[in-house]
Amino acid sequence: MEVEPMCIAENETEGSRGDRKEGGKRGRKPGRKASDKTDMKAKLERSRQSARECRARKKLRYQYLEELVADREKAVLALRRELEMYRQWGQELDAGRVPEGLQAMLEELGSLKREKVVN
Repeated sequence: MEVEPMCIAENETEGSRGDRKEGGKRGRKPGRKASDKTDMKAKLERSRQSARECRARKKLRYQYLEELVADREKAVLALRRELEMYRQWGQELDAGRVPEGLQAMLEELGSLKREKVVN
């Protein structure tokens, strides 16, 4: 019983996945044309422009976030001052004194309530 040798030439061009083209080489092809070089220059310029735009967007985003943080810090400071004022008012009320500004605030609140009732 004679076994015929298998033809290996058919399988040489296929990779392990069978998706390689004839020749089996990857990467750049030798002898690139001048038009390919101009395409490459255009591609590099587009890439540089894209990188510039990306850096500009990033800079704007950081500026926006820094402004947001600064605004929030101002709001926190204002709320802390208000809280401290209310603490002092509470201590003065506990001591039996009417704090400065409390009467004006109560009158203002009373006038606001009257305006709401009228409307």
